[in-house]
Parts: sequence; structure tokens; C-alpha cells
Amino acid sequence: MKTDERTTRALLQRSHRGPRDLTLTTGHPRPEPGPGEYLIRVGAAGVNFADVMQTRGTYGGGPRAPYVAGFEAAGEIVGTGPDVTDPFPPGTRVVGTGPGAFAQYATVSAAGALPVPAGWSDAAALGMVLNWATALAALKPLGGIAPGETVLVHAAAGGVGQAAVRLARHYGARVVATASPAKHDTVRALGADAVLDARRPDLAAEVTRLTGGVDLVLESVGRATFGASLAVTKPFTGRVVVFGAASGDATLSTHDLVFTHPVQVKGLHIGALAAAAPALYRSLIAEIGTLIADGAYPPGTPEVHPLADGPAVLERLEAGRTSGKHALDPWR
Repeated sequence: MKTDERTTRALLQRSHRGPRDLTLTTGHPRPEPGPGEYLIRVGAAGVNFADVMQTRGTYGGGPRAPYVAGFEAAGEIVGTGPDVTDPFPPGTRVVGTGPGAFAQYATVSAAGALPVPAGWSDAAALGMVLNWATALAALKPLGGIAPGETVLVHAAAGGVGQAAVRLARHYGARVVATASPAKHDTVRALGADAVLDARRPDLAAEVTRLTGGVDLVLESVGRATFGASLAVTKPFTGRVVVFGAASGDATLSTHDLVFTHPVQVKGLHIGALAAAAPALYRSLIAEIGTLIADGAYPPGTPEVHPLADGPAVLERLEAGRTSGKHALDPWR
């Protein structure tokens, strides 16, 4: 181990009543790497909407309180558990996922960990195995994006949304995006051809007016936009990839699909994809490496906050008052 520290600062979720019940603790036992895991000294931990869902107990398969929050981290390998094939050497900086990321030390899955690209900070690498992998999976293997097609990206100012806008433009698609009005300039700067307020009552009509119907929808908002997403998708050839429900669950019946919205609907959870289709996941990771080498995926620029600010950051994220990627520094 690099240090003799046996305890760690961490954000502990003590209930399922939301982010306000996250508590900064000191002296929390440092985890030990289990089979197939690395122990890392966390340089930066990513903040994701799934963290909000976990604080309220609504994330499928999520942890039960009390638990150390967070599941995305980048940092230096300081320990390796058993059953890791071809492990990276100690001191390698990696980005990965695992429980308890909002802490000074955390474990991540070795199979899904990637080296931090040369010249990048830990914070800059956050999003590689979550935001960008999700956006890429939604667009290519699931969404089947092709040059000249039109893509509707909801929540385009968020971490996955910004990656999706960049990638869709990179692959030659036209992009219509939704975001709150204060974030429109940010999304336009990423290359979106049009940006709309998802809360406008005529959203479906306006998207249809602009596009004549879209080929692919990236749906992460849920109840508030799902009806519009189905309505604007081209019948039979159009695809809707669902990977979130920030506004609550939506419903879809067989009657809808047969008689009202005959479109292709696909579900996506990047962690489940990695477990169930490892070869497909490896192809996504290889593609991300190519995107970085080609300059299509630049270093991330998340807003980094002290660990103690984690509850407030999650509350802002839940209320839709954030833009882009956010991260926590457990040493501040």
C-alpha cells in the first residue's frame, strides 16, 4: 500500500430520504479489494443521477442504507484483490466503477477499469466508462446511427447528453436536443442543430415540424418526455433507446406499440450491458480509445467540489440545476 492510512473520509448515506441524509464521516474503515477488484486512492469521484436515485432507494439493485455513496471514481491503484487477470501495476491511474466511490479510498471492478489517458487528470477521465460508454452504446450498437439521420437527445446538457451530442455530430447525424432554456447556449456550442425546452407543451409538434420525424431518440427523462419521444419517432424504422427516467417512470403498452407508436424501443443500462454482453462492451471501450486518439473525445472538464459539498451537489442535480459533469474531491 502507498500509505499506512487504515481509515478514510467518506460520504455515508444513512437513509433513503434523499441527498440531505448524506453525512461526511471520518475514520470510516478503508475497504479491502475483493476478488476481481482494485483498491484505488480516489483522486476524483463522479456524480451521476443514479446517485440521486440511490439516496432515495429507487435505483434498481442499488445499495441499502447505510452505505458509502458513489460508484464512479478515478485514482491510483494501491491494492489488487485475487482473481484479477493481467492486473495493472500498483501506481497505475485508472477510472472505473464500484461501490463507495465518495471516499478517499474505494474499490473498482478490475475488468471494467481503464487507464487514465496520458496527460489527463483523474477528474478529466471521469465519464469514460459511464457517460461516454452509455452515449456510444445508445447511438451505435443499440441505436444504429447512420450519417444523415436525425437524432433527438433529451437532457442534452447533462453528462451523457453532452457526450451524445458530440458523438452524434461526429458520426454525421443531425441533432435536435432538449434542455432547460438557461442551458441552450451550452448545448448549441456542442454542435446541436436545434435546442428546445422539453417542458414546452407542443414539444412533439415542434420536433416534427423541424424534422419531419426523427430516426433515433435518446430518452433519459422518462415520464415528462416519453410520450413526445414516441410521437416524433418514425414508424417502424425509428428507434428509441431508454436509459433513464429522471422525471419518473413512463408506461408503454402492447396496444401502444401495435396501433399508436409502431417503433423500436430498446433499454440500456451500461453496467448490465457490460455483464451480459462483455464482447460488445469491450468493443465500446475500444471505440472510446479510438475517439480519444482522434481528438473526438477531449479531456473532460467537470466542476470539482469538496467532498463535504456532495449533498448540495446531488440536490442541485435532482432539481435540474446542474450542467455537464460534476465531481467530488475526497481530499478537500
